[in-house]
Formats: sequence, structure tokens, C-alpha cells
Amino acid sequence: MKINDILTRELKDPKFAEAYHADKEKSASALALYHTREEAGLTQADLAERANVPQSTIARIERGDNVTFDKLAEIAHAMGKTIKIEFTQ
Repeated sequence: MKINDILTRELKDPKFAEAYHADKEKSASALALYHTREEAGLTQADLAERANVPQSTIARIERGDNVTFDKLAEIAHAMGKTIKIEFTQ
């Protein structure tokens, strides 16, 4: 059985679907921060210093832990970036 078939079947369960989509969104923000930081040539420590946050904050966000919009905005601004929010289906 293919993973996409399993996922399609499991997504029919509302509880699974809710958890799956929540984790997917957290992963997307984590990857976005990681890739932007890497493209800027910054280590987690470098970015943390620029954003005036502990390095552990950057690490937690990149792991997919919850983060506030305000904290993401602060970190984005420290890299000379802005955040773009988009609602999609």
C-alpha cells in the first residue's frame, strides 16, 4: 500500500485530519525559517543575536514548536524580511 493511499484513508478521521494539518502548518513555518536563515548564511546563534532572542528559541521554532506571530515577525525583521500570511485550500 502506498503512503498516499494510507494518508487519504486516515484523513477521513476528523481527529487525525486536524492533528495532521496542524503539524503540517507548524512544519511549514519551521522549514521556512530554516531555509531563510540558511540562505542568509546565518547560524542559529547568529540569528538569535540579531533578533535578540536565545539560540534555543530559534532551535525550537525550527523543530516545529509553537511560536507567536509576533516572535516570527521579530525574527524575520532581524533578517531584513517580512512575513507573508496566506490562506489556502
